[in-house]
Amino acid sequence: MSADRRDVLLKGGRLLDPSTRTDAIGDILLRDGKIESVGGNLSAPEGATVVDCTGKVVSPGFIDVHCHLREPGREDVETIATGARAAAAGGFTAVCAMPNTDPVTDNQAAIGFVLKQGRAAGAARVYPIGAISIGEKGEQLAEFGEMVGAGAVAVSDDGKPVVSAQLMRTALEYARAFGIPVADHCEEPTLAAGGDMNEGLVSARLGLKGIPSEAEEIMAIRDILLARRTGGHVHLCHMSTRGSVELIRWGKDRGINVTAEVCPHHISLTEDEVLGYDTNAKMNPPLRTLDDVEALREAVKDGTIDVIATDHAPHHNDEKEREFSLAPNGIIGLETALAVNITWLVAAGVISLETLIDKMACAPAKLFHLDGGTFRKGALGDVTVFDPTATWKVDAANFLTKGRNTPYQGRTLTGLVKCTVVDGRVVFQR
Repeated sequence: MSADRRDVLLKGGRLLDPSTRTDAIGDILLRDGKIESVGGNLSAPEGATVVDCTGKVVSPGFIDVHCHLREPGREDVETIATGARAAAAGGFTAVCAMPNTDPVTDNQAAIGFVLKQGRAAGAARVYPIGAISIGEKGEQLAEFGEMVGAGAVAVSDDGKPVVSAQLMRTALEYARAFGIPVADHCEEPTLAAGGDMNEGLVSARLGLKGIPSEAEEIMAIRDILLARRTGGHVHLCHMSTRGSVELIRWGKDRGINVTAEVCPHHISLTEDEVLGYDTNAKMNPPLRTLDDVEALREAVKDGTIDVIATDHAPHHNDEKEREFSLAPNGIIGLETALAVNITWLVAAGVISLETLIDKMACAPAKLFHLDGGTFRKGALGDVTVFDPTATWKVDAANFLTKGRNTPYQGRTLTGLVKCTVVDGRVVFQR
């Protein structure tokens, strides 16, 4: 423990923690980076930092199991430090960094580098995800044991699908031995090749090559079947279609070890965002139809979708300001995630705040075997304080991420992070 850490008392907020079934007005005392006590009218120890949380929700810190921090290799668009600070501003106390960097995070030295940079940032905690294959080339398995030993919490070739079913099978078998999930980017490459958006009437009208929903669903069912064969834990990234939801439900009904995430943009926006050829609406998987969006919302509600993850993907403005088919896929998401989820899920009456906190904090900690996600005594002092009714207008120029590529620019959203506490330290306060 460093000498500058003080006790923190979060006072008078609505304590909301699905993991301990807590929903009450009260206080939380953090000491030595841990949850010391939870209750009513706790007194502040001498020298403690006191945060008035009246009228706010106090929850276990949010955990993003899927983001791109671009370092090493693309520090011009994001660094681990700027990403970690943006995460804290979005209420995330921890993020999992995907390995599609340059060079790829596919060995213990690269994992160690990400951890070191994350600690130096002093903001949200950064957990590295290692690559499934060396160089993300889909040919040879990376050294899972060495990466896990160095601190990797999962493996993924995200950004690319694992095309070889045999390699995916082997990855699930090896990962099972180390107790980590294999997170897969579900995309059948021959169906998706050259695609710019969802395949359908809108793509036909715009003259853009479409990506059919089957490109995702074929790989989703393959992964589910391989998880059944191996007993490994497959985690399906950024699900986007009604068909994928039905397949995940099928797998879960049969006791297969499959979990899945959805991104805020896939539960809030449709392919119609592309009508003006706005490259901030270009992502992979693409925005789909209203029917898909409604199916994903229902899947969040009924538990078919386990977690909500951002897939935060910053790009340089010059890269995004090109003709649609040449622009890269991806949007930023860390600083808008909570508000998008509250606006389209909670305020819309689809789910409760408790369910949202479970999807953003408790379930990610549990599924990826991470500390946090709970107010149990002795747990990590990672806490998010937010106002679920505050409205604000999105202006990416004010964000802490280096990225400005958001489809929510200029929109008014509901839900605002007020304070983020990591390891018993206030790392962000609005």
